[in-house]
Amino acid sequence: MISDVDEALRTLVSRDVLRGTKADIAFDAPNKDWAARRQGPALNLYLYDIREDITRRRVQFEERRNDEGHVDARGLPPRRFKLAYLVTAWTARPEDEHRLLSAVLACFLSSDALPPEVLPDVLTKVNEPLRVTVGLPLPNDRSISDVWSALGGELKPSLDLIVTIPVPALVARTQEVGPLVTEEPRIALVTPEGTSEKPQISRTARPSITELPVEAEEAVQGGKPDATSGRRVVIKSMPRP
Repeated sequence: MISDVDEALRTLVSRDVLRGTKADIAFDAPNKDWAARRQGPALNLYLYDIREDITRRRVQFEERRNDEGHVDARGLPPRRFKLAYLVTAWTARPEDEHRLLSAVLACFLSSDALPPEVLPDVLTKVNEPLRVTVGLPLPNDRSISDVWSALGGELKPSLDLIVTIPVPALVARTQEVGPLVTEEPRIALVTPEGTSEKPQISRTARPSITELPVEAEEAVQGGKPDATSGRRVVIKSMPRP
């Protein structure tokens, strides 16, 4: 999935930033060896950090629906990871590098997610937008000077680009659900003599409530036998055929 994000970024940058300009798009580490091999202008998007966005982690099972829209399983939701790219421009003149970085900044500020038309087929099946941020402050445990020191190169103007992607588990934990309920419950009144009466309930109209006579209401007290008549009303559900 990470390589698919690389491909989406390549398509977007080529379309909205370079716009036909003869410049390479690279994902190599921008160290001295790469800079020595470079031929011509280049825009480098180096993936230097991958970490989970724990603020968006969800632990509740989510519903999975079939083609008819019915819930047929429940499973753990995917976790979301932040892909951090170090974006740098490489040309013969600093002014040209600044123009490229300005175009990159304008490109990713125009939307908070990757456009659907630049996504590969794998990413189009994701049921949520791929969020993008650019130029935000780095976390306290990471500084841009440390990144350049690890690369062994000199400090250059750069943009910090972050793409958040959902990553499902390789082996999904799912729970099957019961069959879809398509019938209304059937209820009957059972008397102490063992006789029962099955009320006729319409599927399109709510069952009506019949008021009992005053003497019958006095005979039913919390489902216990009345001292006078000994009558008791028990409500049971009918067994399914």
